[in-house]
Amino acid sequence: MTATTASDLSSVTSSDAALRAFLHGLPGVDQVGAEQRAAMLGTRSIKTTAKAWAIDLAIRMVDLTTLEGADTPGKVRALCAKARRPDPADPTCPSVAAICVYPAMVPVATEALAGSGVHTASVATAFPSGQAPLEIKLADTRAAVAAGADEIDMVINRGAFLSGRYLEVYEEIAAVKQACGPAHLKVILETGELSTYDNVRRASWIGMLAGGDFIKTSTGKVPVAATLPVTLVMIEAVRDFRDLTGRQVGVKPAGGIRTTKDAIKYLVLVNETAGDDWLDPDWFRFGASTLLNDLLMQRTKLTTGVYAGPDYFTLD
Repeated sequence: MTATTASDLSSVTSSDAALRAFLHGLPGVDQVGAEQRAAMLGTRSIKTTAKAWAIDLAIRMVDLTTLEGADTPGKVRALCAKARRPDPADPTCPSVAAICVYPAMVPVATEALAGSGVHTASVATAFPSGQAPLEIKLADTRAAVAAGADEIDMVINRGAFLSGRYLEVYEEIAAVKQACGPAHLKVILETGELSTYDNVRRASWIGMLAGGDFIKTSTGKVPVAATLPVTLVMIEAVRDFRDLTGRQVGVKPAGGIRTTKDAIKYLVLVNETAGDDWLDPDWFRFGASTLLNDLLMQRTKLTTGVYAGPDYFTLD
């Protein structure tokens, strides 16, 4: 961390120059060190009781996602049923954290999830490109919240960020946060387009300074999505942000996380980097469409001793 104190942050966003000075004053990321640490933590293995606990925790952290142009109300209702009861044959299996859909499907999801405790999340702000005027992004956000979304996943303006227009990115996130009203805001950095770990750290801080409740790696719509090193950088950022401000922000890796083994690597990374305060669906999520089935297969193997193949669970 820099020598900046919490009291100094009020002036950090007073001008583009002040914000740039703060962001470029953050410690540089040691690329080799970050990648080696992520790889090392990725070799950790857990067994039996600890593994069963980790699988159930990972299920509870899943944002079960369908973001396709061919989505239908029937598909969304089926996904909501799976979110509520991931394994209909086992009532001890926990529900997932949320269903994530396009704004047009929010009313369907909200109705189907009523009373379940599963959140309705919606992408917004011209997802996935973010290439729309601010007034359109704000209208998109307000419409999703009005329709029942209690979580909004927004995309940052990567063009503005990569051009160094940091204050513009900050102000847009802050405006979307205000438009969210009571809904939580997840700020998607689209890390695969940010080029460097230093940029990931800077974008993470912009998202947190602007009021984001979560920072999220990816839309899942570009070739490079979540990776362990990128998530490590983001977890370090939320840890440092809480140390400085006292406010805790969540992290959501999304895209490319498909297996139980992958999910457990991320849980180890969280625990070893930020501590077990973040090992909770309120502070860590997986954005995924196929991860849940593998978690369910591994869970069945642990509880019954028999491996259940993919045919035992619905395709999402």
